[in-house]
Amino acid sequence: MTVSPRRPLPSSIEDTIEVLKAGNYVADRALATTLYLSLRLGRPLFLEGDAGVGKTEIANVLSRVLGRRLVRLQCYEGLDVSAAVYEWNYPAQMVEIRLAEAEGVTDRNQLAKDIFSERFLIKRPLLQALEPDVAGAPVLLIDELDRTDEPFEAYLLEVLADFQLTIPELGTVKAPAPPIVIITSNRTREIHDALKRRCYYHWIGYPDAARELAILRLKVPGAAERLSQQIVGFVQSLRKQDLFKLPGIAETLDWASALIQLDKLALDPTTINDTLGTLLKYQDDIAKIQGSEASKLLDQVNRELAAAR
Repeated sequence: MTVSPRRPLPSSIEDTIEVLKAGNYVADRALATTLYLSLRLGRPLFLEGDAGVGKTEIANVLSRVLGRRLVRLQCYEGLDVSAAVYEWNYPAQMVEIRLAEAEGVTDRNQLAKDIFSERFLIKRPLLQALEPDVAGAPVLLIDELDRTDEPFEAYLLEVLADFQLTIPELGTVKAPAPPIVIITSNRTREIHDALKRRCYYHWIGYPDAARELAILRLKVPGAAERLSQQIVGFVQSLRKQDLFKLPGIAETLDWASALIQLDKLALDPTTINDTLGTLLKYQDDIAKIQGSEASKLLDQVNRELAAAR
């Protein structure tokens, strides 16, 4: 990922919108306002929403446009301190102990200090995010927090409250400047209130047709205008259906890229049936839309586009 020269934090909501736009991110004013307050007041930003609506991309955009290092912690079930914060390089420590024994070192206290020093410390994302950086405090992305267990949430409280953490052998590590923290959740489970209280909150929903078309034009500029309008209209119609997994913006962009690869200038029922796998991710959903339902939705989209002219 290419990082731009360091840029100051946005000075207004309008400036925040421009920062996001510079990273090809189309945001509504409510999101820009919450992000602006989070950046100016040094509070973590907690973003919830369905998968594929652009939560993670905000951290990527801030890193690129503001010229800050991106530190990403991808969450998963069973995530613990050794994977998220730090662990000791035990093989290297054992080698050091053996060398000390071979050299006749008998001062155990000094040996313990030597092997539990920073040169044997393996720094994981949370610890990396607290380190000083000449480019400014990094962007810390804690992605899909809902995938972790509640004990890990409790551990995060110290980090998010004071931007510090404790390593028993070394003491407390405190960030010289708070990192820009973006936390995302797909809401597969509820996050504890104690953690949410330390953050500003925003729900990112599916965009309306106008904003989705603007995103599509920006992200997939090679798509023909009629094709882009049909894609957005069809996806918007799909989100009104009773599907197991509604398509997000990411799927809209994937579908558009696939259709360009197939040299399509407009949608037709056969093309929709052949490419639904780039848009829908469950066979039951594909089976429900394929065939007559796809034709009916496309006819409706074409009628709406004709009426809007």
